[in-house]
Amino acid sequence: MRIEDMIMNKFTCSRCGHTECKVKEVAMSGTGLSKVFDIEHNHYLFVSCTHCGIVEVYDPDVLRGHKSGKLGTVMDILFGG
Repeated sequence: MRIEDMIMNKFTCSRCGHTECKVKEVAMSGTGLSKVFDIEHNHYLFVSCTHCGIVEVYDPDVLRGHKSGKLGTVMDILFGG
């Protein structure tokens, strides 16, 4: 099961208690050379409550318990992410 699906199945809003959410993966460049070359190696999951709109941010590498593969970074370098 994907992490996004697990979050959606277990979600309860910390503000209003609603149990439905939307999950979006966001990629961001870091600082230094990664910013200059637009390499987006920082990935986060933004989880928003569909009732009140509060947003929680999660690091998928922490949820998985390991760092994701380097394929995304290589693809970002080759194709400009």
